[in-house]
Amino acid sequence: MGASNQSAGRRPVLALTVGEPAGIGPEIAIRAAWERRHQANCVLLGDAAYLAMLAADIDPAIRVSALSSQAVRNAGLPHFGPDRLIAIDVPLAAHVKAGQLDHLNGRSVLATLDLALEGLKAGWFGAMVTAPLQKSTINDAGIAFTGHTEYLAQHSGTEQVVMMLAGEPAGSVTGAAPLRVALATTHLPLQQVSAALSVEGLLRTLSIIDQDLKHKFGLAAPRILVCGLNPHAGENGYLGREEIDVIQPALAAAQAAGIDARGPYPADTVFQPKYLQDADCVLAMYHDQGLPVLKYATFGRGVNITLGLPFIRTSVDHGTALDLAAQGLGRADSGSMLAAIDSALAMVAASQTL
Repeated sequence: MGASNQSAGRRPVLALTVGEPAGIGPEIAIRAAWERRHQANCVLLGDAAYLAMLAADIDPAIRVSALSSQAVRNAGLPHFGPDRLIAIDVPLAAHVKAGQLDHLNGRSVLATLDLALEGLKAGWFGAMVTAPLQKSTINDAGIAFTGHTEYLAQHSGTEQVVMMLAGEPAGSVTGAAPLRVALATTHLPLQQVSAALSVEGLLRTLSIIDQDLKHKFGLAAPRILVCGLNPHAGENGYLGREEIDVIQPALAAAQAAGIDARGPYPADTVFQPKYLQDADCVLAMYHDQGLPVLKYATFGRGVNITLGLPFIRTSVDHGTALDLAAQGLGRADSGSMLAAIDSALAMVAASQTL
């Protein structure tokens, strides 16, 4: 993917896809982009007329300047100061009614991702930040779609990606290391998790985590703690053999490759300060093993980060919240979107120092 087209001294340029138009995505994208306008040029990707109308309702001081995608393709992304937000227009097919999904807008939502990918490759943007979308809307539009992560991997030619959530736990000292939790498997029924784990797959996952912590987070020697699958990490095989047959061999291979990966640790004890204080990431074996801990500690400030992509992508740690959107503006919390922007900026800066 190409480098960002920013010049020295200019704010980093981020693509913000606004997600499902009937959800809270457009509102939190506008609020967060405006709040961070002095730190980043957050370019909104969505229906420019709708975003301008929404921005005026949020705060009459927010100015939105619309650009067509073709104009940007022809002349590049113009430089604007922090007195306004830029929206590259991706028109919707149907009128938006907050809280009510309309499959006619499914293709437009997907088109914002396509435009972000195009802009990353062309060098318009230094990173992508995504608001939540509704998978069902896109599927109901006649397009097979399983999620942001899978779509971005497929369309960037990435064989394997890793989902990681990160955030600063509530009450932690400012500037303290964030809690990072990556997943060996993602959205699988629990009964399928064991079969989905393999020595080769875990080794690839650990390699992706190690490389991205180095190259996108600027960590010279990342330390990864690995959970077992079973209670008490299998208790020497009495509670399951996945630790002996799969996880331990994967750890041995990772360590032989120079990756500082340790474990397997029982998942009910690894999330203690004495273990986490020197750790850069915890690898959980399945979704509900690691994410409840992280979301309890950080919800509202958590960030979803896709590792392994040839570009930086961060996202919020929540869904479209159609019920909140239906109640009107001002009820949605933009904290996770702010954290996603801040994480993208930090990753851009870390990547540029290498």
